[in-house]
Amino acid sequence: FSAFGPKTMRAHFKCRGATYPGTDVLRLPVPDDKVPWTVEWSEYKPPSYSIPSLASKPWADPEIGSHFCPAWNALDGSVDRRSHEGAYAVLDGRPQTPHGRTGLSGRGRLGRWGPNHAADPLVTRWKRNAAGNVVTNDCSQLPVLQFVAIARRDSGEWAIPGGMVDPGELVSATLRREFCEEAMNSLSLSEQDKQKLEISLESFFSKGIEVYKGYVDDPRNTDNAWMETVAFNFHDENGNITGKFSLEAGDDAAKVRWTDIDRELRLYASHSDLVYRVVQRLKAHW
Repeated sequence: FSAFGPKTMRAHFKCRGATYPGTDVLRLPVPDDKVPWTVEWSEYKPPSYSIPSLASKPWADPEIGSHFCPAWNALDGSVDRRSHEGAYAVLDGRPQTPHGRTGLSGRGRLGRWGPNHAADPLVTRWKRNAAGNVVTNDCSQLPVLQFVAIARRDSGEWAIPGGMVDPGELVSATLRREFCEEAMNSLSLSEQDKQKLEISLESFFSKGIEVYKGYVDDPRNTDNAWMETVAFNFHDENGNITGKFSLEAGDDAAKVRWTDIDRELRLYASHSDLVYRVVQRLKAHW
């Protein structure tokens, strides 16, 4: 990463905020030097929190106990409990986040103990003027890149229109499905129209380039449950395909728009880091 890029994805900041999102639960403050599990901290006894409503959700794990003993670091039936980062430790029957202490145990508002797998589609095009020419930034003299961003319904923050990988679902299918649901409001369509939309995007979404796979610094992470993602860039070089996109917010998105990319961009969780990887790949303005 250049000096102007955001912190590396290895950073572990957003999941050490004082208050756990959507609650009054306070995390135990964790100093930077005490984040790694390899650093001894015998007094570390964080509060535990798992959102009560998770128990009734069909997509969520039950509480860990005698009736629920999942296969950690493995494909557990259709649920993938493997981490993109390699094997994680299991302590007293609970998985331990590979990136260190967060100041909160339990699983917070995440559905799975251990890794919770997401997929993030970064759909990009070059910004163009009225004449159709690519716009360059006056200072950097580099072309300005745009990507499809959604405003999250839960926090209002702008984000990549990604989402959770369903059990047994291929990541490639998640990327297309989530983009259709959040940026094109496919859930409001009839089954027939939804299939037509997905088929029309099939070719474009088959040409993606993986830009990241691994842990993400998400405010929902805890010591025992964390977010991981696979991010792909789908770039439309001449703008012909994305020019036909009919963007309409749906599902977990309140708004959707084409957004200019630069270093002032403030996005949800680690999304700025993912966007920066695309900027580097396409040699665009930052």
